[in-house]
Amino acid sequence: MKEKIIPLGNDRSALLVVDMQPDFMPGGALAVQGGDEIVAPLGALMESGLFDVIVATQDWHPRDHVSFASNHPGRMPFETIELYGYPQTLWPDHCVQGTPGAELHSGLPWHRASAIIRKATDASTDSYSALRNNWNPHGERPPTGLGGYLINRGVEHVFACGLARDYCVAWSAEDARDAGFSVSVIWDLCRSIDPSRDDALRDDLDARGIAIVTAAQVAQLLASACE
Repeated sequence: MKEKIIPLGNDRSALLVVDMQPDFMPGGALAVQGGDEIVAPLGALMESGLFDVIVATQDWHPRDHVSFASNHPGRMPFETIELYGYPQTLWPDHCVQGTPGAELHSGLPWHRASAIIRKATDASTDSYSALRNNWNPHGERPPTGLGGYLINRGVEHVFACGLARDYCVAWSAEDARDAGFSVSVIWDLCRSIDPSRDDALRDDLDARGIAIVTAAQVAQLLASACE
């Protein structure tokens, strides 16, 4: 039976802002349609004071990263290969360490973030989730350390948003749920690489006990919890 999820007060809830970087914006190397539309409302939520803990993730690839199609001769972006026994999507080069496209989006109030988790820094391993890397050559998914950080901060509920909904946001939400947190995805503060999969994604998240909420609902719930 699916657990009923009740958001907690702002001292026990964290906002997880996933991969808000220029390369994922329209015109970027791996553009997510409509990614720019969520910048302003997300910035307002970050500045609202409703969250004591805000964590950002930042894709931070070396140039020879295994997930880049350019590092697999004869392969094209968005093809799928098998890597360490698991499917691996090959991506256009994006969010390369030190490039402008890898920076955190300049339109968001990053001074509000209490931690920044850099992902995919190991050339041999991809990393979608904020909490665990993808499978490595040993068949393991090593933790990033974020789960322990959130526990140490007293967080029990994670609100996830950002880019892209169907990859890094979804994987982060699922891993947070598996780690024992209650989790909500702020649906209107996400965009997907493949929006045609959104209905199936909602069903999958719901089946895992992950709530689907809007930014307005988050503000209302947390404001009432703090009264």
